[in-house]
Amino acid sequence: MSELLRVERISKHFEGTQALHQVSLTVLAAEVHALVGENGAGKSTLAKIIAGVVRPDSGEIFLDGAPVNLRNPLDAQRHGIGIIFQELDLFPHLTVAENIVAGNVHAERGIFVQRDSMDRFCAPLLEQVGLPQASARRLVRDLSLPQMQLVAIARALGMHARIIVMDEPTSSLSEEGAGNLFELIRALKQNGVSIIYVSHKMDEIFRVSDRISVLRDGRLISTRTAGASSVGEIIRDMVGRELHESARPAASKTSSVLLQVRSLSTAKLHHLSFDLHAGEILGVAGLVGSGRSSLGAALFGLHPILDGEIELRGQPFTPRSPADALKQGLGLVPEDRRLEGLMPQMSLIENSTFPVLHRMQFLSFIRKDTERSETAEVHARLRLKAASATAPVSTLSGGGQQKVLLSRWLLADPDVLFLDDPARGIDIGAKQDIYEVLDQLSAGGKGIILVSSELPELLRCSDRIVVLRDGQITGILSREEATQERIMSLATS
Repeated sequence: MSELLRVERISKHFEGTQALHQVSLTVLAAEVHALVGENGAGKSTLAKIIAGVVRPDSGEIFLDGAPVNLRNPLDAQRHGIGIIFQELDLFPHLTVAENIVAGNVHAERGIFVQRDSMDRFCAPLLEQVGLPQASARRLVRDLSLPQMQLVAIARALGMHARIIVMDEPTSSLSEEGAGNLFELIRALKQNGVSIIYVSHKMDEIFRVSDRISVLRDGRLISTRTAGASSVGEIIRDMVGRELHESARPAASKTSSVLLQVRSLSTAKLHHLSFDLHAGEILGVAGLVGSGRSSLGAALFGLHPILDGEIELRGQPFTPRSPADALKQGLGLVPEDRRLEGLMPQMSLIENSTFPVLHRMQFLSFIRKDTERSETAEVHARLRLKAASATAPVSTLSGGGQQKVLLSRWLLADPDVLFLDDPARGIDIGAKQDIYEVLDQLSAGGKGIILVSSELPELLRCSDRIVVLRDGQITGILSREEATQERIMSLATS
């Protein structure tokens, strides 16, 4: 295969952090080239530089052997480079079709919006990613997160790209959706398209990639042929040491029921009943649309409860709003940290402390020393790395942002914590950090409800697993009973 893209000696500095240092690598024609590394290693920064989103401080980029100056994403698009971001950059108030054609130099243009023309342009793209053509006129804000991810993929395909950068493209997809994406990648590769594939999922990387480049602390550590490499070698290159996944400690739950749910019904849930014990991690499994996130929304006061009863610590629990849910002792880490959880332009400290500012006040003033010291303690507990606690949270990697979101609830200290896919799109080291904190919380008597789209994660972390399908519970499995096959059988049959 011939060389299509080459980056030479690329460096980038952000607010006290050297994101990339003298990175050089090549991407071949019709190649799937994986970029891996821990959060903060520089993967997304390099991907954004290749896509024209970020300008490097130094270094050069070559296409077909000729130097190019990618000043912005439109420049990159003209050179045949498209990107699918981990944190989706869609316009929620616009339709699917409008999102696909916006800024696309290949879409027809006119003085007035031509709906039929947009539909014709989008139809084959939506078919490729597995979305119905009728969805072209739906507002993006009415879609699920996995559907939004497919729209972003369709938009990149519509740019007629020779190189597509995919940053955690399966982070919100079901196993079936991920399988469809891999088939699409194979088809693109056969048509001569190169894919730069950024992912933390080792099984995916070895399934789809031809070569794997590892970044650590902003430096290129290695480039290996996938077929001649092992997971252990790649992880060792990523973290600089052997990393052994810790097993879930023996269940620390007690006989004390912390949260009791009886016949809970909302617009999307139907007569759910279960108990959560003190010290228990209760997993929640199910396909996309099964009601996993809706359960968290109901418990956190985001969705109206139509019927049923809930008790927390033996007292009626009737959350009328998120503030009310927190006041009564329940916290929520949402599925989409960017849209539903964090305030990107506010600092790490501000994002961590705003639910508990009342206890850091003296008269009408925030005690900054208290705020800094308490935040530093929980950030250290989560092994959160940042140049400054006063930097905008948007400057952190995805795993760093997720740790900031979790630090909020460590400070708030609720009795029950509902986590909706907390390890989505983060590296193996950051996952281990989060697993350890969950184990510590459960050992301290907290109740944890853990939603995950990754079955191995549920099996590793959970004492019991509730399986949902179409808003109903189809089974509750003990740790001894739970297998991937049994969970999928209950989720689909």
